[in-house]
Amino acid sequence: MTALTPLPLHPPIYLYGWGHALPARVVSNADLVAQGMDTSDEWITERTGIRQRYILGPAESVVGLAQQAAQNALTAAQANASVVDLVVLATSTPELSFPATATLVQAALGVQRGAAYDVQAACSGFIYALASAADQLRLGRATTAVVIGVDAFSAFIDWQDRSTAVLFGDGAGAVVLSTRPPGPGVPYDVVLGYDTQSDGQYATALQATGGVGRTQTAGSIVMNGREGFKHAVRTMASHVTQTLSTCGVPLADVALVVPHQANERILAGVAAQLSLPEAQVLSTVAQHGNTSAASIPLAVSTAVPVLQAGQNWVLTAFGAGFTWGTVVLRRQAPIA
Repeated sequence: MTALTPLPLHPPIYLYGWGHALPARVVSNADLVAQGMDTSDEWITERTGIRQRYILGPAESVVGLAQQAAQNALTAAQANASVVDLVVLATSTPELSFPATATLVQAALGVQRGAAYDVQAACSGFIYALASAADQLRLGRATTAVVIGVDAFSAFIDWQDRSTAVLFGDGAGAVVLSTRPPGPGVPYDVVLGYDTQSDGQYATALQATGGVGRTQTAGSIVMNGREGFKHAVRTMASHVTQTLSTCGVPLADVALVVPHQANERILAGVAAQLSLPEAQVLSTVAQHGNTSAASIPLAVSTAVPVLQAGQNWVLTAFGAGFTWGTVVLRRQAPIA
């Protein structure tokens, strides 16, 4: 097991300016039924809590979504691209095999210095990207990063397989991470700690078949839903507890948990495992479905948690691999 990040963090890492982007096309459960899928709105809603999802259109792109989410994050942060010297992008559905999607977004934003690279950890990708960017900032290799999660799993879906087709949607979310606090009036958080882990023995439980180099196809998503559910609930809950302990934060002092938005049953399971009211576990899965690496920043950006200065909150994810990770944050009073 890897050692957790030592605390306190030096220099302090500040997080602010959430942004998101969604495709124009909304596909409801009723739309899937109308397209001939052997299912119903009631069946999908009861088992997943998902009511609709956004699907990338032919004139849209992963790069376009990522760029828009990043620009919206910078706007919310009241920051200009000229201050950015690091772009870290999490995706399992890159626009091209190479170069990294992050470099394309870097160019589109007009960022002309520093580094840009992709991270692939499936649904845990945003947490991995956030941890990677924080490491770079702590080492002094950058001062301000844009961290992006973007996925378009619609390209991998077998639309006749209702066990997977009803689950996934496309989208992007982003946030600014910096060793510099934001300007006056911008809500922001300080990063108390973070950790990422994986256990590759479960790699076949959730995967996309195929591969560009081997089959020249993207393949399709296959998963062992029962195995994934069991591990997701137990692992996210235990890892939240473990990371909070390392940060010296009691679970009782956590105002909000934002898990990866896989489905409503998993979110309810995490709440039960942590003995938290479901209202303290943020859920936007009904509106977006499972957007993989985008799900956490998309949830935060669209639901905008109302937190008071001094309150702690947690981001946690679990994904194919299996991979998982947790970030602990503390809300600060906006600078006057």
